[in-house]
Amino acid sequence: MSNYAYAIPHLIAVCWFILCWVGYSRYASWRARDTACLASVLHLYREDWMRRMLLRDNRIADANVIGNLERNASFFASSTLIILAGVLTVLGASDRAVSLLADLPFAQPVSRGVSELKLLALAVVFVYAFFTFSWCMRQYNFAAVLVGSAPMVGERNVSDQERRAFSERTARVISMAANQFNYGLRAYYFGMAVLGWFVNPWFFMVVTAGVVLILYRREFHSDVLEVMVFTQAPIAEAPKAGPGGDATP
Repeated sequence: MSNYAYAIPHLIAVCWFILCWVGYSRYASWRARDTACLASVLHLYREDWMRRMLLRDNRIADANVIGNLERNASFFASSTLIILAGVLTVLGASDRAVSLLADLPFAQPVSRGVSELKLLALAVVFVYAFFTFSWCMRQYNFAAVLVGSAPMVGERNVSDQERRAFSERTARVISMAANQFNYGLRAYYFGMAVLGWFVNPWFFMVVTAGVVLILYRREFHSDVLEVMVFTQAPIAEAPKAGPGGDATP
């Protein structure tokens, strides 16, 4: 097999991977504008959270929630650095990695250069994840500052319109941080898909499509979304009048 024919499946798989990742991210952002999904529903809950926070004198619980969210992003950022260290370690011993991968079922034999290219692609995915999680941490820091600067209940020089604008602005900042966290998690999902490339490019494409299907199912049709979606309680029927004109129970 010529080098050109050997490289074609890998190029197709890489293009399919990029198309699925970028395409799904664009589609999810566009669909969330007018469709109930985890991102849009949670933003509504954050707006309710901020409006209720302005009615409380004690905001310690709210600050603790922001801190917990920031620690989650910090955990994933630290884990990403550990993963990158492991990928770079394997990259330094690529010959041994190639020999180990050759023993996998359905694994396509590859050269050392192609194996190193796959490891570099995996490293790029997790570098993106690290920067995404670190930016998420900073945005949660910004949200903590906003919570600390929230007007108190007894402040008379703050109008209701200003309080409403403040709650919407703070909820928006928290949602932006949550979106960055979501992007980082997607990078983890697609990073798992890159592992399929070490078997063969066609398996890589199948796993990538599977990741898109899982993400779509969880963001737009998950059970937890059905629970969180706000549904108006049915209006109770008016009691019927009895024979004497009194309402029956």
